[in-house]
Amino acid sequence: MRTSFNARIAAGLFVALSAGAVPAFAADVMVGGAPMLASKDIIDNAVNSKDHTTLVAAVKAAGLVETLKGPGPFTVFAPTNAAFAALPAGTVDTLLKPENKPTLTKVLTYHVVAGKWDAAALSKMIADGKGMASIKTVAGGTLTAKASGKAIMLTDEKGGTASVTIADVYQSNGVIHVVDKVLLPN
Repeated sequence: MRTSFNARIAAGLFVALSAGAVPAFAADVMVGGAPMLASKDIIDNAVNSKDHTTLVAAVKAAGLVETLKGPGPFTVFAPTNAAFAALPAGTVDTLLKPENKPTLTKVLTYHVVAGKWDAAALSKMIADGKGMASIKTVAGGTLTAKASGKAIMLTDEKGGTASVTIADVYQSNGVIHVVDKVLLPN
């Protein structure tokens, strides 16, 4: 009886994973000292990460909260506070000014891709592209993804690179990949 039950659970899990579903137990990834729950949307999770307070402030200033609370699905390459701090002095303060909202919006939406692209899907795109994949962002720009060992590296249109430091942070409306640099569009 027990074997039959375990076999049914395993078969159900296989079907769910094959269909792209995220099992509930995959939700407990810690980011910025807080659990990221697959039952919450991108914004509701991000506000709890102490490593993403700058990103959250920028998303609010750009008026993107409702969009990122929407159904998506979205893939977000989420720069940490340290990534924003590495920008030239005064850059973040300048971007957060109301008169720079269009530029801020372009920078933020350059980190967002339509669809749910987890690490396995990104790795497959890279393999299919013979080591490189072009990823179209919501801002209309392109990121180039490459593998670096087991990590994924992203290159922006200006030649800047970011590493995915935490992959596959599943959300109810997509997936987040934490990155160590801010990516910049042309």
